Amino acid sequence: MLTPARKFFAGKTSQQHLLESQLFSKLDHCKNLTHIKSVHAQILRKGIDQCCYVLTKLIRVSTKLCVPVDEYPRSVFDQVRYPNPFLWTSLIRGYTAEGCLKRGVFLYDSMRSEGIGAVSFTFTALLKSCGDVGDVNLGMQLHARIIMDGGFQSDLFVGNTLIDMYVKCGFLECGRQVFDEMPDKDEISWTELIVAYTKSGDIFSAAQLFDESPVKDMVAWTSMVTGFAQNSMPREALNYFERMQNSGMETDEVTLIGVISACAQLGAAKYANWVRDIVEKSRFGPTHAVVLQSALVDMYSKCGCLDDAYNVFQAMTEKNVYSYSSMISGFAMHGRAQSAIKLFDEMVKNDVKPNRVTFIGVLTACSHGGMEEQGRKIFKSMEDDYGVTPSPDHYTCMVDLLGRVGHLNEALELIKKMPVKPHGGVWGALLGACRIHGNPEIAQIAASHLFELEPDSIGNYILMSHIFASAGMWEDASKIRKQMKEKGLIKNPASSMVESDKGVIHEFFSGDTSHPDTDKIKGTLVNLLQRLTMDGYQPMLSSLPYDLSNEEKKQILLTHSEKLALAFGLMNTSSDSNIRIVKNLRICEDCHLFMCGASKVTRRKIIVRDNMRFHHFCNGTCSCGNFW
Repeated sequence: MLTPARKFFAGKTSQQHLLESQLFSKLDHCKNLTHIKSVHAQILRKGIDQCCYVLTKLIRVSTKLCVPVDEYPRSVFDQVRYPNPFLWTSLIRGYTAEGCLKRGVFLYDSMRSEGIGAVSFTFTALLKSCGDVGDVNLGMQLHARIIMDGGFQSDLFVGNTLIDMYVKCGFLECGRQVFDEMPDKDEISWTELIVAYTKSGDIFSAAQLFDESPVKDMVAWTSMVTGFAQNSMPREALNYFERMQNSGMETDEVTLIGVISACAQLGAAKYANWVRDIVEKSRFGPTHAVVLQSALVDMYSKCGCLDDAYNVFQAMTEKNVYSYSSMISGFAMHGRAQSAIKLFDEMVKNDVKPNRVTFIGVLTACSHGGMEEQGRKIFKSMEDDYGVTPSPDHYTCMVDLLGRVGHLNEALELIKKMPVKPHGGVWGALLGACRIHGNPEIAQIAASHLFELEPDSIGNYILMSHIFASAGMWEDASKIRKQMKEKGLIKNPASSMVESDKGVIHEFFSGDTSHPDTDKIKGTLVNLLQRLTMDGYQPMLSSLPYDLSNEEKKQILLTHSEKLALAFGLMNTSSDSNIRIVKNLRICEDCHLFMCGASKVTRRKIIVRDNMRFHHFCNGTCSCGNFW
């Protein structure tokens, strides 16, 4: 039975709890400093101005509303005679939130000197700030203090914040060590490290950790999908996205952008249609929808399905600069110059201001379409009419345009007058034009800059060697090949992918004999070669500037990856469908000629995407006009 005195204190405690609860509610509804001061006045009137519990809440609300610490929270803190660890920590958090890490650390030192022990939130506030400013040395000192003080090494929140701090400071392995030593881990622990590995490009460590993780949230799944896509591993990205779908996990805009990017890289129509269905079923709001639909336009364009890209574009209820730019770029990469120009004019009439990406697309279209005068006018209008300063990428388009029509000297002069330093793309465009027009003199100028800017890019050396060989300058060609050997440069294996009617993607490498249908593929190629020979085809042996016999060159050319992919496509796609091939390198002159002839004798449309552009082969001609 309670004595009268105990009843009095019990009642008082109950009343104080009620009062504190009411004050907390009022603080949660504060919108500015005036509101906070009003609640503080009530605290003073009620005589609980020494209550650390309530004042901690007041300072935290002040921090949330971006009230400068020295303007009010500090004076509140200074009036408390015996601040507890939580009140100290609230002020430390206030300073670190303002970016005043040094003042936060000074306050932490003062706290320790007064014999007040830290709480986990003290360390998480300071560590988070260390990560934000990249001060790993201070972070390590705090880490040492955590170990010395004891009691916090096994704290989940402290562990997660330590991982975050080390990752942000660029010390991923230290973050991994903290992770490995944590006795308990949650979704945040696993996801933080998975995301860190994907961002660093160590996608295999990320995948290993992901597969070991007992819990996988949407952020972790998305990180894996986007990580593989950003590391040019589209098949793996699609595989993880399919696993994500099967797990029942929700997808957001970021996930879908990542998988759309993977589809665009892979260039497979089957996956493109699958992803489009998922996007349409997701029912995102207008803002997200326009971003996703613009990405779908880009995806379909890169998959060689230009009509599907245009259908998505036309169906969009809202179009912005990204939508127009995606479609214009799509038309450009497929050689549909007139369509790109027409859409650009429509964009301007609809008061959608073009940006730098738009101009890259429309200038590329002018170049691919040989529209010299139109290209000159648009380039001049960039800064004059739209306030867009030409970048090296825009100059690359102009050099490509001038080079296409044979104005190599003018293209060189344009480069010399550039107000910004030309990058490899600019000189590469000039070198490519020199190959087409057989100008080894200007080619050497372009190559000398490329060898300096991109010393390890083997493609530049190969192209220069071809130019010398085509001009009969065998000694110079030999010197280039010798340079390649001395530098230890190794050409990336040429590969080509083709999609069967069933949507299965098959990849071939030059000289590949590993495919189970190799014998049938060889037979199809031999038969096709006979038909082409009867139609006048002769292999372009100059495509192989090596000291080999003509017969050896013919055998090597016949087993180029795109030819193997074409033969497989002829065997495994219906006669009324297009054959779509994606090659990782530039298509060689002989394969280009071969594809032209094949489209004529087989009466099939062949679409090849190399690392330069799309080639639409139809009835013996190519959309690129033999310039690529």
